[in-house]
Amino acid sequence: MSEITNMYEKMGIRPEVLKFGNTIEEDLKERFGEINQRAEYNQLKVLHAMQKNHVSADCFNYVSGYGYDDHGRDTLEKIYADVFHTESALVRPQITCGTHALALSLAANLRPGDELLAAGGKPYDTLEEVIGIRPSKGSLAEYGISYRQVDLLEDGTFDFDSIREAINEKTKMVTVQRSKGYQTRPSFSVAQIGEVIRFVKEIKPGVICMVDNCYGEFVEEIEPSDVGADMVVGSLIKNPGGGLAPIGGYIAGKEELIENCAYRLTSPGLGKEVGASLGIMQSFYQGLFLAPTVVASALKGAILAAKIYEKLGYPVVPNGTESRHDIIQAVELGSAEAMIAFCHGIQAAAPVDSYVAPEPWAMPGYDSDVIMAAGTFVQGSSIELSADGPIKPPYAVYFQGGLTWPSAKLGILMSLEHLVRAGIVKL
Repeated sequence: MSEITNMYEKMGIRPEVLKFGNTIEEDLKERFGEINQRAEYNQLKVLHAMQKNHVSADCFNYVSGYGYDDHGRDTLEKIYADVFHTESALVRPQITCGTHALALSLAANLRPGDELLAAGGKPYDTLEEVIGIRPSKGSLAEYGISYRQVDLLEDGTFDFDSIREAINEKTKMVTVQRSKGYQTRPSFSVAQIGEVIRFVKEIKPGVICMVDNCYGEFVEEIEPSDVGADMVVGSLIKNPGGGLAPIGGYIAGKEELIENCAYRLTSPGLGKEVGASLGIMQSFYQGLFLAPTVVASALKGAILAAKIYEKLGYPVVPNGTESRHDIIQAVELGSAEAMIAFCHGIQAAAPVDSYVAPEPWAMPGYDSDVIMAAGTFVQGSSIELSADGPIKPPYAVYFQGGLTWPSAKLGILMSLEHLVRAGIVKL
């Protein structure tokens, strides 16, 4: 028995599970090579932006109070603007998460009487209360901002005819969610997003196109801002934080729109000038630097998971051969029991809290119990190895993350191990 095989066995992975996983991994070498090449390009893109903007140790200084002349904060925002090829960016620890960043972008750039159009169907669950689809205090609906959505076609593509019909004189912003969220549709490629943006702009040139970029950063060599998006929005505890950012969100886009976001985040007249970084900048910089290679590890894990569970007969989205546009892998397990066993396995493979077992609970912002496995260094970080999903049909679990490829591989093998232990899967 090799040392590595012995180590897997010590960690609870039976030989037949390891053999099954290794056989599938062997067939993925060429694809993994392509991912490594893409990561190399994105790494150079980030590094070039850092060098261009003269990052120095001074950027990591602790700044408190109002945050006037916070050199590290201001430089980081220039770097994000360069990485995403936009006029400006807002990157702040005061933006607490991806949902907050999206809510901020919407509230800052929509006014009473305006209408928001979702061109790709229902948005992510937590945005339903932001918009007012589900009534909530402070929603856009309470401020007289209306909402309309165009559902996707049965094949998961944009319904261009219905989008054309939905756009009217009140339509101020069109939003597209890149990732599938808690849906089993394919995630959108940057090219697909560019196509719908061009289509919308031809109908109404002045409309604002915003893309929820969560889970998609550095998966491809280009971002939605490269194909016409006026704003791209995301979370630092997902891809661009590289697993090091402990909090934060970003908005990158046109100068006027970002300025509106800054005024909404702080107050009119203050904007980007205030909001001290409070000693968090080193994590933000280092996380962004590592992000392309961390995303590559997560992608490899997602593809291995897709191939393994597809081989076992489970529906997976995307499938094992499809191109990847985000780090999320959906696996339809068919029962609550299987979902729980899968998540127990992911938790057991974690570096933090590996000894606990996650259980479904009524999580704020969701309409059903949710189970979340996440033994992470940063609480809530979904660029770290994690799996979650609502306990409702089709009982799909959403697997994502992995700071390193070996830890992602272990997580997938451990999820399978727990399904085997529960008697749900037989190899």
